[in-house]
Amino acid sequence: MTLTLSKKEIMNKALHAMIINIGKAGINENVIEEVKRQLKDKEIVKLRFAKNVADEKESYIDSIVQGTRSKLIDLRGNVAIIYKKKH
Repeated sequence: MTLTLSKKEIMNKALHAMIINIGKAGINENVIEEVKRQLKDKEIVKLRFAKNVADEKESYIDSIVQGTRSKLIDLRGNVAIIYKKKH
């Protein structure tokens, strides 16, 4: 599998991205707003899911991606990387 240059660049940026932890409280409007702020500032956010919410992480990711109009770039274990290009 060959990565495109843009995906490589995004993954390199992700090394220094803001990490937002998602725990047993799940997601709410405050979490969505914080992700929006971080995406506006940095373009990339890592979401780290606690082990006790691993079963719900797919639906949480879908809700966050839709709520922020971003794109899921990578999901490894309990860490998701989302991206939204600055305007």
